[in-house]
Amino acid sequence: MAQRIPQEVIEEVRQRTNIVDVVGQYVQLKKSGKNYMGLCPFHEERSPSFSVAEDKQIFHCFGCGKGGTVFNFLQEIEGINFPESVRRVAELEQIPVNIDWTNATDSDSKENLQNRKLIELHKKAADLYHHVLMNTQIGEPALNYLLDRGLTKELIETFKIGFAPQKRDFLSQVFQNEEVAENLSKESGLFIQRDNGEFLDRFYQRVMFPINDDRGNVIAFSGRLLKTEHFSGDDMPKYLNSPETVLFNKRDTLFNFDKARKEIRKENTVFLFEGFMDVIAAWQAGITSGVASMGTSLTNEQIRKLERVAKELVVCYDGDTAGVEATNRAISLLSEHSRFQLSVVSIPEKLDPDEYLRKYGDASFRELALHGRETVFSFKMQYHRLTRNMNNEKEQLDYVNDLLQELILVQSPLERDRYLNQLAQEFQLSFHSLEEQLKQLETQQRSTKRRERQQQIAPPPQDFEMEGMLEPPEMFEEVATPTVQNKLPLTQVEKAERTLLYRLMNEQSVRNQMIQLPDFNFAHDHYQELYLLLDSYMSIHDEFLLADFLDYLKEEAIKKLAIDISLQTISDESSEREIADVLKVIANSSLEELITEKQQQKKEAERLGNKQLVDELAIEVISLVKQLQKSRTAS
Repeated sequence: MAQRIPQEVIEEVRQRTNIVDVVGQYVQLKKSGKNYMGLCPFHEERSPSFSVAEDKQIFHCFGCGKGGTVFNFLQEIEGINFPESVRRVAELEQIPVNIDWTNATDSDSKENLQNRKLIELHKKAADLYHHVLMNTQIGEPALNYLLDRGLTKELIETFKIGFAPQKRDFLSQVFQNEEVAENLSKESGLFIQRDNGEFLDRFYQRVMFPINDDRGNVIAFSGRLLKTEHFSGDDMPKYLNSPETVLFNKRDTLFNFDKARKEIRKENTVFLFEGFMDVIAAWQAGITSGVASMGTSLTNEQIRKLERVAKELVVCYDGDTAGVEATNRAISLLSEHSRFQLSVVSIPEKLDPDEYLRKYGDASFRELALHGRETVFSFKMQYHRLTRNMNNEKEQLDYVNDLLQELILVQSPLERDRYLNQLAQEFQLSFHSLEEQLKQLETQQRSTKRRERQQQIAPPPQDFEMEGMLEPPEMFEEVATPTVQNKLPLTQVEKAERTLLYRLMNEQSVRNQMIQLPDFNFAHDHYQELYLLLDSYMSIHDEFLLADFLDYLKEEAIKKLAIDISLQTISDESSEREIADVLKVIANSSLEELITEKQQQKKEAERLGNKQLVDELAIEVISLVKQLQKSRTAS
């Protein structure tokens, strides 16, 4: 039976982990003072507002407000529960943990257990396919095919490439013998179920490429048909991918991201390829920061994932016409929806990267990939020639106009000058006329965008029914994406309360002082609640650790309040005068509230004509005012 994770295990995992190392695998971080800053992975932004405090072992986004410990970060970014996040961090630090620990709800536990079983099935299938390829006579034709394509056995081992035999019940029979539950077989995507309930292998007579999630777990396969003299497979697709399952989402998955992520972060550059074989061949040539989308156009989810770990993206698609068109589509999407520095590797002779490698070798491809990159505009110059008769004057002018439209997107003045000069020389046009035309196009574009924005935020028609409307129209929701939270200024009392809580978190001497004030209360309920939770935490801990305290807190609102307070810029150590002052401000606020309350009661008594109560309350108000004045004048 599953048990809760022991607190000492949570603390050991946390203490052996640096949050900067973990977050840095998902977000590109840059040192800023004593903290690290980056673009928040939880909301879209252009200016970094996401902070990681190494000394406190917490993260916090000043834009969307999300924050917490290393466990909270993984919970949020991977959509997992707390025990899964502890397990995940433990994996990164190679700390053994008990897989049966849990503190989730029953439904969460069942779902996670189901997912783990599906991952185990995929791993078992991958191991079996790999064994067939490397160690059996049935797998020899597939192994020879891969070796003939230039792959080494070491590379085949690295990517765990395998072979699914022609027999339709090869894998299903193995799982049946191991008594795998029918619902798991159905949900795995590895089988096709007949009307009579029988399971047949989805993949047969195919070279198998495992597809991993970001953690390196096999979650799907792509199988390449292997034709032989005894098996033509003419009616079968060349490539067959797993269907989408609870584990596998094509829009969110990138082939080889799990292996490439470390190198991508190190080089700040990612290579985007079209196919799995291109990625694998490039890896053999020493380009180990390559990924590929899942046989579909690049998605926003995949772009966001890559943006977290790289600044530059190099598009390296096939050199044929279809590949050039795909490159153009990818560039357009990336230019509009990402902040990448983009460049292109154009493969000569209409070859794909894998074919180029086999023809010219590793060194030649490495030279092309590292030193043969061209700018986006340079690629566009070649692209716009493809469908034009460049001997025709009208088509020449159309070509120039198209390139000026592309040049609007180029921010570098040096690049602009270079390409304007290039166009002027090639088509015998004056630099000045091209520059003027470019300015006109920019003005037109700004006007168009301004009109679009005005249409988006235009007031509703006069007969639009506003009264009783609970939610704003959808168009307002789309444009209302603030990058910085708007907060009301803190009152003097709130500043005092936050200062005192900061000191209580960081100084044992202040905690000792507060023990002598058992009747003390904060003026605001949420600060009082945090104070009581802090007191409860310290009753079972010898020292205060912010990351541990945040895990101790259950409510997100209180956790966020603790993070906000911990990130205040306050002098390193308190003084007796500071503590006395903040205590006085908080105490006085209670007196002020009490005076206001008594005055309101007095007014109500006057309205009711209760003279005796009016006199009693008047005496109480006078006494309280004297107390307040005395407190304020006391040194």
